[in-house]
Amino acid sequence: MGSWRVERLDQLPTALLATVMTKLDISSICSLAVTCKAFNSCASHILSFLPNFHILDISPSMELIKSLLPPNSHLQSLKLDCDFSGKLLSEIGSRCKDVRSLYLGSVAEKRGRAIHISDLEELLGGCTQLEELNLMFDLSLFLRHNFARVWALASKKLTSLEIGYISSVMVTELLSPNVGPHQYPNQIRPSILPAIQKLSLAVDYITDTMVGTISKGLALLTHLELRDAPLIEPRVTFDLTNSGLQQINQHGRLKHLSLVRSQEFLSTYFKRVNDLGILLMADKCANMESICLGGFCRVTDTGFKTILHSCSSLYKLKVCHGSQLTDLVFHDIAATSLSLTHVSFRWCNLLTNHAIKSLVRNTHLKVLDLRGCKNLGDEALAAIGSLCELKMLQLDNSDISDVGIAYLQHGIISSLVSLSVRGCKKLTDKCISVLFDGSSKLELQELDLSNLPNLSDNGVLALAKSRVPISELRMRQCPLIGDTSIMALASMQADDDRGHGSNLRLLDLYNCGGITQLSFRWLKKPYFPRLRWLGVTGSVNRDIVDALARNRPFLHVACHGEELGTDPWNNIDSSYMHDYEELDELEQWLQEGEWESDDEEMEDAEDDADVVVE
Repeated sequence: MGSWRVERLDQLPTALLATVMTKLDISSICSLAVTCKAFNSCASHILSFLPNFHILDISPSMELIKSLLPPNSHLQSLKLDCDFSGKLLSEIGSRCKDVRSLYLGSVAEKRGRAIHISDLEELLGGCTQLEELNLMFDLSLFLRHNFARVWALASKKLTSLEIGYISSVMVTELLSPNVGPHQYPNQIRPSILPAIQKLSLAVDYITDTMVGTISKGLALLTHLELRDAPLIEPRVTFDLTNSGLQQINQHGRLKHLSLVRSQEFLSTYFKRVNDLGILLMADKCANMESICLGGFCRVTDTGFKTILHSCSSLYKLKVCHGSQLTDLVFHDIAATSLSLTHVSFRWCNLLTNHAIKSLVRNTHLKVLDLRGCKNLGDEALAAIGSLCELKMLQLDNSDISDVGIAYLQHGIISSLVSLSVRGCKKLTDKCISVLFDGSSKLELQELDLSNLPNLSDNGVLALAKSRVPISELRMRQCPLIGDTSIMALASMQADDDRGHGSNLRLLDLYNCGGITQLSFRWLKKPYFPRLRWLGVTGSVNRDIVDALARNRPFLHVACHGEELGTDPWNNIDSSYMHDYEELDELEQWLQEGEWESDDEEMEDAEDDADVVVE
C-alpha cells in the first residue's frame, strides 16, 4: 500500500469513512487515525459515540486511555486490561457515567501497588447505570473498614458481579444486614446489591458463613459461582460443611451453581461435605439447570446419583476431582429425563469406558471434558464417535491410541471446534494423518498436542498440509518437535487463502526439544501475521526472545512455562465459541517501516548467540 492509496481514501466522503470505521475494532481505528488527517478527524469523532470500547490484547497507558475515552453518552460496554495504578477506576467513574457493562483486568496487582478506596468509590458512584461489573483483580488491596460502605454507592441496576479475588470475610461483611453506623439498634441496614442475579467470586476459603450470607442476602440470585484456592488446610470455621450446602438457594431462584476448590497452591478438598450434604442441597435445587462441583472427595455415587435423579432440568454437569465417582452413577441414566449437553468429569480416575458408553445416550452432547480420566481408552472413543453434535472434546492423559483416534475420523471430527489430547502418551504422528486426511471439511479451531513424546515434525507437516483453519495450537513438552515444524506452520495456508501462518493466534512451543534460534527467524514478521500469544523456552537465548518481543509489540511472549490464554476450567462452556478479534492487516502495514530496524536488531541478537555458541 502506497501513499497514493491513502490520498485517494482521504478524498472519500466523511460519512462513508465514518460508516466503515465504525465496523472496526479500537486497535484498527487507532491504526487508521495515524495515517492521515482525514482519518484522524474521523476517528476522534467516532470515539465520541461508539457503543463498545474493548482493548484486551494490550495494556494502554493512562494518557492513551484519556485520549481514547472522550465524553460518550452512547458507550454501553467497556473492556480494558491494564496494569497501572487504581487511578484508572476514578477516571472511568468520571468519564463513562452511562456505561452498562464494565470489565477491568490486572489493575495494579502486577506491580504490587495498593489501590485507594476513594478510586473505587468514584467508580461505583460515577457509573450509575452499571448492569454488569467484572473486576478481575485482587479487591483485598482495599482497606476493609470502608469497603462495605463504598459498595452502597453501586448502581441499583447492577445484576451481574464478578470479582477476580476477594476474601470470604470481606464478602460476608459486604452482604451482611448488620446494624449500620449512626443508626438505632433496631434499624437494619438496607440490602447492598439488591438486584444481583449473577455472582462469581474467587475467594480464599468457601465457608458456611459466606454461603449462608450470600444465599440469604441476594433474593434474586440465579447464578452463583464460587471458587477458592486455600494456602493452608482450612479449619472448620473457615470451611464448607453439610450445613453450608443446606443453606443454598433459600429463595428458590437459583438455576446455576458452581462450587470449586482449586488445587492451585495445595492439594486440598471439601473434606467436611459428604453424601448427606448433597442430599440436603438437592432438596432445594430441583429446578437447577447447571451444577459444577470441584474437590468434593467424600461424595460417593449416592450423592451424584441424587443430583441426576432430582434435577430434571439439568443440562450441564461438571465434576472435578471426584475421587469416589464410578461407572455406577451412569448405570441407569437412561431412566432419567435428562438431556445433558455439557458434561465435564475432570480427574475422576475411577471412570472407565463403560461410563462413557452409558453417557453418550445423551446424543445432543456438545461439550465433553474427560481430562485426567486415565482409565479411558479406545472403546470410549468408539462410543464418543457417535456424537454428531459434539463441539469440544478433551481427553488429556487418557489411555487412547492411534486406533481409537480413527473412530473420530468418520464421525464427530467434522463438527469439532476444540480437541485436546494432551499427555496421551500412546499417540504418534499417525493420529495426525488419520484425523486430517482431507476426506471431510473441518471446523477445528483449537488443538492441544502437548506432552506427546512420539509426536515429531512429520506430524506437524501433515497438519500444515491439511489447511485446517486452526487458531490455537499447543505443542508444549514435545521433545521431537523442532525447527522444521515452525517453518511448516509459518508457510501454512488455510483454505480461505488469507496468507502465511493464516489463522494462528496462539502457538505454545514451551520446552519443545528441537527448537533452536533458527525458529525465531520464522517467528518474525511477516510470518504468523495474526499471532498474539507465543510460548517458548527462554533458555534458548534470552536476547533473541527479547528482540522478538520488541519486533512484535502486540505479541505476548511467555518464557516460563505459564499456560497461555484463559483458564479452560473457568471458560469450559464458551471456549469453543470465541468471537476472535481479527488482527488488522493495516496494523501490519503501519509497522512495515519498522521491519528493517527490528530485523537488524534480531539479527544482531542471533549473531551474538552464535558467538556464544562458538
